[in-house]
Amino acid sequence: MVAVNSYFCGAGLMDVGLLKAGITINQAFELDKDACKTYRANLGNHVVECDISEQLVLEQDSCDAMVFTYPCTKYSTIADIHQTRTGDELFLHALRHLAVARPELYVVENVPGMRAFPVVMEAMTKMPDYYVQVFCPIQSEQLLPQRRNRLIIIGSRRHFNIRPPENARRVKLSEIMDADPDVSIPKAVTARMQGAYRDLPIISDPANDDLAPTCVAHYAKDKSTRLIKDKRFELGVRPYSVREYARLQGLPDSFSFPVSNTAAYRQIGNGVSVPVGEWIGGEIIRYMSRARAA
Repeated sequence: MVAVNSYFCGAGLMDVGLLKAGITINQAFELDKDACKTYRANLGNHVVECDISEQLVLEQDSCDAMVFTYPCTKYSTIADIHQTRTGDELFLHALRHLAVARPELYVVENVPGMRAFPVVMEAMTKMPDYYVQVFCPIQSEQLLPQRRNRLIIIGSRRHFNIRPPENARRVKLSEIMDADPDVSIPKAVTARMQGAYRDLPIISDPANDDLAPTCVAHYAKDKSTRLIKDKRFELGVRPYSVREYARLQGLPDSFSFPVSNTAAYRQIGNGVSVPVGEWIGGEIIRYMSRARAA
C-alpha cells in the first residue's frame, strides 16, 4: 500500500486520479463545506473540513507522500485584470508540513503563473535533502478535450527520474456532449452573441474536434463566455452542462454533485484533471516500489 495525504483537496478530483492509479488516501483536508460534501459523497469520510493553517502536522496520519493543490486564484495571470495577482501564504503551510513530516515524496500542483513568484518557487523547489523535478506545462489536452496547462513540482528523498505523462488517445469534445443537456441559458448568452460585450464568446465545435477552453471556477456566473455548438438550441450554441464540465476534467459519470450547480461548476473548475492525478499517482507508486526494494 502506498499512502498519501491530500491537502486543499477540494471536491477530490486529484484524489480520483490518485485512486485510479492505486494510491490509498489516508486523509484529505479542505476548508470549503460544499467541497467536503461532494468529496464525502464520492470518496469517503476521510476528508477533514478544516483550515489547514490551524492543523498540527504531527496529529495527522503518517503517509508516504503529501500532495498540495493549494488555490491558484492569486497566482493566475487573469488576476492581473482585477489587480489581485498577489500570491498568497498558503504555500507556507505546505512548507511547514514538509519540514515537520519529511515524507518520502511531495507534490505541488498550481497554475504556470506561480513561477512569477520567486519566493514561492524557492520554497517549493529548494527543500534540503529532496531531489526536485518541475514539469511545466502539463497539458490536460493530451488526454481530454480541454486546454489546461499546469505546473507540477515533485520532490523525492531519493534520486529518481519521474517520467512525464505519456500521450494517448484524446477524448473528443463530441464524446463528452450530453444527449439531453440540462442547462440554463442566461440572457447574457444572447447579448454576448449579439456583440453587447467587449468580447465575443469562445465557441467550441464538436464537429471540428475543437478543444474547450480551460474550465474555470466562476463559470456559473460567466456562462456566456464559453459555449459549445449545439444545433438543437435556438442560437445554435449553449453553455456546458455540469456533467459535461465534469467530463472535461476526466471525471466519470458516477461522480455525483450533491450541491447546487453553482457550487458544482466551482468545484470542477478548481479541480485537477483526473488524468493528471493518475499520472502523478502512477509515478508515486513506481518510486515507492523501487525505494522499498532498495
